[in-house]
Amino acid sequence: MPEVDLVFPRAYIEFVDPEDGDQIYKCDLTWLTSNWTCIFGNGCQGIYDTSPDAGCCTLGAHFSDADDEKRVAAWVDKLDDSLWERRPEVATKKGTVSRKKWIELEDGERKTRVVKGKTGPACIFHNSRDFEGGYGCALHALALREGVHFVETKPDVCWQLPIRRTFRTIKRQDETEYTEVTIGEYDRRGWGPGGHDLDWYCSGNTEAHVGAEPVYLSNANELIALMGQASYDLLASACEKHLRSRSQLALHPASPK
Repeated sequence: MPEVDLVFPRAYIEFVDPEDGDQIYKCDLTWLTSNWTCIFGNGCQGIYDTSPDAGCCTLGAHFSDADDEKRVAAWVDKLDDSLWERRPEVATKKGTVSRKKWIELEDGERKTRVVKGKTGPACIFHNSRDFEGGYGCALHALALREGVHFVETKPDVCWQLPIRRTFRTIKRQDETEYTEVTIGEYDRRGWGPGGHDLDWYCSGNTEAHVGAEPVYLSNANELIALMGQASYDLLASACEKHLRSRSQLALHPASPK
């Protein structure tokens, strides 16, 4: 099995958010200095063996909030038939696209629709391998055409994965409180109980730890969007120091030694 165990020693760094004194970041240096990289279309086997070409797009994307949906919708309006394989299927007679045609409800939550593809179910924005406009996410292709980062065009969950940001309130012994913001690895457990049933998963898989740069550099845009520039700068400095001094216990077991 190329996938490593879920539990292993990790190194963390904590620091106060320079823009919010009531917030403390707890960052997983082991993950952020690992060699993970997205291998979609280049060895990714998909989370289900019934839809290997869809990668982690099999289930569609849940919107984090109304603003997330509104932002994505504005970019969807810019998609045309050359970039979005399924646009003709959801276009109105006037040539526009209604949100009702590409959004669905699942357990009361709004998300992108899942449709039957040529190699199994996938998000409605997933283009098949034989689509002339290019294989993969139409919103990702749109970002490339528009000269922007896909952080702007794709749903939050899509560009964040497999980085995970979580919040919790910590109460000190003197009864003061602060918000702990953890930046770490979105491993199988992040998907909930069903994550253990995924047929393949990338974050702890040796096949995906082939990046030329560590995660904190290759995913800098995503981290800046999650943390802000000032906090990212502190994180990047900590990662650089960690790379120079880390012990074997701090290495991600999926990355090359």
